[in-house]
Amino acid sequence: MSRTISFVNQKGGVGKSTSVVNVGAFLAAHGKSVLVVDLDPQANSTSGLGVDPYQLEWHLYHVLTNGLLPEEAIRKTGVAGLDLLPTNTNLAGAGIELVTQPNREFRLREALSRVSTNYDYILIDSPPSLGLLTINGLVASDFIVIPVQCEYYALEGIGHLLKTIELIRDNLGHNINVLGAVLTMYDKRNRLNRDVVKEMNRNFPGRVFNSVIPRCVSLAEAPSFGKTILQYDLYSKGGKAYRQLAEEILGLENVGAPETSVATEAVAEENILNTEDINSSEPEAGIVATEASNEFVDVEIVTTLAVENSPEVSLEDSIKQI
Repeated sequence: MSRTISFVNQKGGVGKSTSVVNVGAFLAAHGKSVLVVDLDPQANSTSGLGVDPYQLEWHLYHVLTNGLLPEEAIRKTGVAGLDLLPTNTNLAGAGIELVTQPNREFRLREALSRVSTNYDYILIDSPPSLGLLTINGLVASDFIVIPVQCEYYALEGIGHLLKTIELIRDNLGHNINVLGAVLTMYDKRNRLNRDVVKEMNRNFPGRVFNSVIPRCVSLAEAPSFGKTILQYDLYSKGGKAYRQLAEEILGLENVGAPETSVATEAVAEENILNTEDINSSEPEAGIVATEASNEFVDVEIVTTLAVENSPEVSLEDSIKQI
């Protein structure tokens, strides 16, 4: 049975698209079949996976408004096991066109029900708003992940988002659970960033992932090449952080609540102290294994030796090692 997860925050620029694309890539590298649904008219997930949104014949707009079957719009990506339901700027008009339509909040849910059995995970990149498109994404989801930038304003909108989720539960009869919040764009040298991490763990205990996503040049560069961090720079700080986040999500497969993703303040502080300086230019060879995936400890040793003894490691070899 597939698990549908929306990455949601009504504030823009907090790392939703980056998180969807890279978590999807690492889940696929772990042998899962994954579909990324680009529900944001900005089409960042679409372009970030190497698809030109302006060269698309069919995309999500046609699925939601014209009754196109989703399987006709889904495309393969450069990562084995990772598919994409793309979009482009035309999707912005769907929010208006659907207003007068019956069951307007359930359009995406109905469409994804046709293909859900083909995937282990469906990841939805939501737009930076709480409009009809975001509501469609929430209604289609089993869980949500909230990317939160380590800045003050990023905290302000979380309460509104949680109220929206309650309204969906009460008025649309759909039970959706918060899988957790993931802290992004972290710079350990910035005091405000450290304070935001502490505030998140204090105000949302049990709802914060252990993985903290640092500011990383490779994460910013990868989309310009139409690549995920798995393809572009597997051993970067961002690559290691998103691998850890994917492993945390995998660790929740057999449970119905997010308690196992709880980051106590002590654990979060330990992760933060171990986060590399954002100006570090040399990627570390090994990949950090999380507590939820002890089977990767030996793989870390093998990969470290492979990098030390070989000037280049191909993407294919890296994926096999994962």
